[in-house]
This record gives sequence, structure tokens and C-alpha cells, in this order.
Amino acid sequence: MRAQRLRLDPLRVEDAAELAGALADPKLWRFVGGAAPDEAGWRERCAALLEGSDEPGVSWCTWTVREVVGGRAVGMVQAVVGPDVGGLRAVVSWMVGTAWQRRGYAVEAARALVGWLRGRGVRAVSAHIDARNTASAAVARSLGLVRSGGDHYGEEVWTGRL
Repeated sequence: MRAQRLRLDPLRVEDAAELAGALADPKLWRFVGGAAPDEAGWRERCAALLEGSDEPGVSWCTWTVREVVGGRAVGMVQAVVGPDVGGLRAVVSWMVGTAWQRRGYAVEAARALVGWLRGRGVRAVSAHIDARNTASAAVARSLGLVRSGGDHYGEEVWTGRL
């Protein structure tokens, strides 16, 4: 996938070292829980994501977000796609390293992801966002998502139709 300044490459285990560097700041993990994985942890995480879901009809789709100029990894986006009444539904997420924040990269990557999903028949999108994460809430609003009032393991559920 391509956006104006970014490209979204399908995740590979070989991306682990770059992701470990780009997403190492502990501040990134305060809203999602846990600590930043090291390279070995990222290798395990990438392998698990590539293995996919055990749930029939559910796909895990994950991309490494890279700058077009230079190809440097700056983050990742993911969609968990599954069946929904009347079509397909996706839960989306995004993470951009602190060194590249405040440049609109998360919005650009998330919009590219949602456009890709729309092109594959996904009709409903949601995101689960910690109420303290105002930056991710802004990204969700830019995608046209609204707070649904729902709760998913302590995170607010944002939803929208495509």
C-alpha cells in the first residue's frame, strides 16, 4: 500500500530489528500495556502475527509503516478482519514511533489502511483506544470513527461505517 509520504509493507519477521528500534520508547507502551519488546520479542510477535488467527474466517493483516524516502520503518498498522452482519468488519490499530509523531504519519497510515479495507468489502471499522490517549483519539476522529460508548478490556470502542 502506498500513501503520500509512506508505504505500508506486509509485515515480515525480518522487520523485527527495525520495529524494535522505531517503537522502543516506553511512552508508546503506556496506553497499550506492557513494555517495548526487544528484537527477540519483536521476532516472536511478528511470527505470531504472521501465523494468524485460530478463529475461522478471521484474518490478521499487519503492515510495517515506512517512509517512502529512504524506506525507514516508523511504525505499524494492523486490521483484524472478520465476518459481520451484512459483510465484513475490521478492528484497526496503529502505532508510530515517537521520533516520527506530530507529522500526521499515524493519520496517513490509518487512512491508507481503511482505504485498503474498503476496497476489500469491509463495511464497518472499530478501534479500541485508551481514554487517556488523545493522539489516537484524534486519529480515530480523522477516520470518521466516533465513540460508541462501548468498552473493550478498559479501552473505549470507536466505530464507523465505510
